[in-house]
Amino acid sequence: MFTGLVLAMGRIAWQAETRLGVEVLEEHGVDLLGDLALGDSVAVDGVCLTVMERLPQGFVAAVSPETLNRTTFGRPMPRAPQVNLEPALRVGQRLGGHFVTGHVDGVGQIEGIRVVGEAKVDTAWEVRVSVPATVADYVIPKGSIAVNGISLTVASCDPEGNWLTAAVIPHTFQTTNLACLQPGDGVNLEADVLGKYVRRFVGRPAVAATPESLSWAFLAEHGFA
Repeated sequence: MFTGLVLAMGRIAWQAETRLGVEVLEEHGVDLLGDLALGDSVAVDGVCLTVMERLPQGFVAAVSPETLNRTTFGRPMPRAPQVNLEPALRVGQRLGGHFVTGHVDGVGQIEGIRVVGEAKVDTAWEVRVSVPATVADYVIPKGSIAVNGISLTVASCDPEGNWLTAAVIPHTFQTTNLACLQPGDGVNLEADVLGKYVRRFVGRPAVAATPESLSWAFLAEHGFA
């Protein structure tokens, strides 16, 4: 589990069929490498990967065919030269973003990034992203979404959820790879997990129960006993 708050920057040093090497470039107030152990989970551009090997300046992670199919790691489209890194959330740590699982739902595409605000202290950015069908149903105004592992709030979107805009504050823009992205670059998108469960429950037919069908087995099966 992650929060969508990027704590370090890195780069993909190399990528093979089933593994990739990540070099840690910058850490924002945390000792990511010092605390890293074999088997730990790290979100790399929003993709939950498992540390298979420690390196002096980074780590090696395994990538499965499912990961390649779902994320920018398996796409030929351009992506930022740097990657966002976040270690897994630990029990008792503050949740500053939103619940992010690191299970990417699809790859979106940057349509544009523009500066908003005139005064330097108020300068912010607006990011516009095209959204694939696998994510569109979960995009709502003021809802949460992870873009390359960054917890963002949807500022606006079309009724179908085919695109969204998000407002980005200076700190987020400067400490993530959003500053490196260009129109046409692919980004990993993860919809809010709460929205997925709501859609699942709403889409399932109601369980019909008659007095004759009520039993201890029935109640236990549906969580009432």
